[in-house]
Amino acid sequence: MEHRVEREGLQVADGLARFLETQALPGTGIEQDAFWQGFARLLTGFHEENQSLLHIRDEMQSQVDAWHLDQKGAPIDGQAYQSFLRDIGYICPEGADFEIETANIDREIADVAGPQLVVPITNARFALNAANARWGSLYDAFYGTDALGSLPPKGPYDAVRGADVVAKAKAFLDQAVPLATGTWQTATREDIAQSRQTLALADPGQFKGTLGTSMHFEHHGLGIIVEFDPETDIGAADPLGVSDVWLESALSSIMDCEDSVACVDAEDKVLAYSNWLGLMRGDLEEAVTKAGETFTRRLNADQSWTAADGQSTYAMRARALMLVRNVGHLMQNPAILLPDGQEAFEGLMDAMITVLIACHDLQKPQNDTMKNSPAGSVYVVKPKMHGPDEVAFADRVFSAVEDALGLPAYTVKLGIMDEERRTSINLKACIRAAKHRVAFINTGFLDRTGDEIHTSMEAGAFAAKGAIKDRDWIAAYEALNVDIGLECGLMGRAQIGKGMWAMPDRMADMLSAKIGHPKAGANCAWVPSPTAATLHAMHYHEVDVAAVQAELKSAGRRAAREAILDIPLDRDRGWSAAEITREVENNAQGILGYVVRWIDQGVGCSKVPDLNGVGLMEDRATCRISAQHIANWLHHGVVSREEVEAIFRRMAAVVDAQNAGDPAYTPMAPGYNGIAFAAAQDLVFKGREQPSGYTEPVLHARRLEWKAA
Repeated sequence: MEHRVEREGLQVADGLARFLETQALPGTGIEQDAFWQGFARLLTGFHEENQSLLHIRDEMQSQVDAWHLDQKGAPIDGQAYQSFLRDIGYICPEGADFEIETANIDREIADVAGPQLVVPITNARFALNAANARWGSLYDAFYGTDALGSLPPKGPYDAVRGADVVAKAKAFLDQAVPLATGTWQTATREDIAQSRQTLALADPGQFKGTLGTSMHFEHHGLGIIVEFDPETDIGAADPLGVSDVWLESALSSIMDCEDSVACVDAEDKVLAYSNWLGLMRGDLEEAVTKAGETFTRRLNADQSWTAADGQSTYAMRARALMLVRNVGHLMQNPAILLPDGQEAFEGLMDAMITVLIACHDLQKPQNDTMKNSPAGSVYVVKPKMHGPDEVAFADRVFSAVEDALGLPAYTVKLGIMDEERRTSINLKACIRAAKHRVAFINTGFLDRTGDEIHTSMEAGAFAAKGAIKDRDWIAAYEALNVDIGLECGLMGRAQIGKGMWAMPDRMADMLSAKIGHPKAGANCAWVPSPTAATLHAMHYHEVDVAAVQAELKSAGRRAAREAILDIPLDRDRGWSAAEITREVENNAQGILGYVVRWIDQGVGCSKVPDLNGVGLMEDRATCRISAQHIANWLHHGVVSREEVEAIFRRMAAVVDAQNAGDPAYTPMAPGYNGIAFAAAQDLVFKGREQPSGYTEPVLHARRLEWKAA
């Protein structure tokens, strides 16, 4: 058990106290005693209200369960159901129209539409890659993925594929930055010489500046850099001398302390906070070994470019604007004990410590080439909030943090994850509850569906997972998130985001499908890698999101908000035995593939091959929906416990085989008696009793058990 020290009545793990006092606080100008006094007030002063909000969740769930049990066997009367939900306060009045009043927002949030990365903060290499993903090579993205329809051949550079890449990139340039005459494909080096600084553009205003032989253009607010270097093999073979095309890619990146990490104690939290500190100070480094060579990865510094007038200069942003995702209201953490011995709520810990660390960035001068937020804001994404009262609670928490740290009111900007049912049905009221600091709303299909299943567990057996995506409530949910956001004045002030592309190796499919997000009016959408960000950035050149949002705002809502309460049950149960088995196998295999790495290796986000060998990004949200889905079918007799247990054993062997090349992996079969295997089964067999169907209580307990062992 870790040694603890006493600070203002708190019992703090020694490692966390040492980190705060020797690393996080120095340089902020905040006195140590004042910090601990403010932290103690926050943790103790908001503890009881936090518990009360969780109790309300449980009470409402009990009432919803009872209502469905009373209706058992009968079709759900939508009007009676909605009336019941209003009576218990589940559905709140929307109230009068209003617009958010958020101020001091960076242009990456307010003005420009583009991709957004989400990465586990505990992995320094991933965090650095995401922060540096502001710019990405379009040539590399096309050449190294299946975006052209096939994967690159093994071996040395393939000139035929390279020619296809150049042709595809230049076709993009013709669409985004067209020339006054001719095309990028046919232009030559003489065309540059004749126009002195740059090629003659159809819109000369798109040319912004130069750095060496590179030229900077802009379209829909997004940068495009064309490198001219005839000394390289690619540039020498190009009539125009183009050696690469770089796209402004990840405008923003969420450094995640929540669903993609496995943080269960002080040791884990210090790792997360340390990496966030390195990002905010600008000095995070990580040694990386590739092809036998080791180098140090650091944050890219902003560059000075010469403007189009040939005289003045401007700074080119080299890093994604970094947001930090705190944990939700549910979990407590043994890193800090309150005076009465209770564990502190982890969300309150995150609020105080991540904002404290961001003070290092706030104090940098405006011309600092490593400054994260020139507007002087801290962006905190808050997930898993249920309804406006919980959003209002978060708003007051951050006001208390600002007071404790001596920051101006509303320095902290809030991102609301619209991923819980009681938030999506009350989204307008939720935005109103934090109207001075909202900078982001985002749909999350996976958590939203997991919460739907748990909330409506007693209503009946749900449709198969794939069929749930095709139900009308999903379309209403996705559309209303945008429509209500626009109603509340988020256009030009905040991000309206959409969820993750879950197949990082399927870039051709992503290029085909994910254009739907900007077309839907979302000015950001999540991608799983820097390369995916570069490819997805092309969609924001093809779609003028600001124009889409203006049209949607004038048209009004596309669905009634009650439409998202349509429970996706499958009352016909027209499944064959084979279909039922396959559905449960898919769910169980995904759960096991994720949980075994979470428990045994502390990896909170994994690319897990499915039963067809397709790599899927798995985190706690995907695990939640899979576990709740099996729990629902188990509860309603679609499948028996014995069948589920047999499937888990079979799928454990499959996951073992998929991980056979990992020397750190501990097989689950044939004993099936490890902590990870038990955790995976707990998520299903204890799924109905988990608060809101969340995976954290089981995973945290089992990971702590593993650590103790």
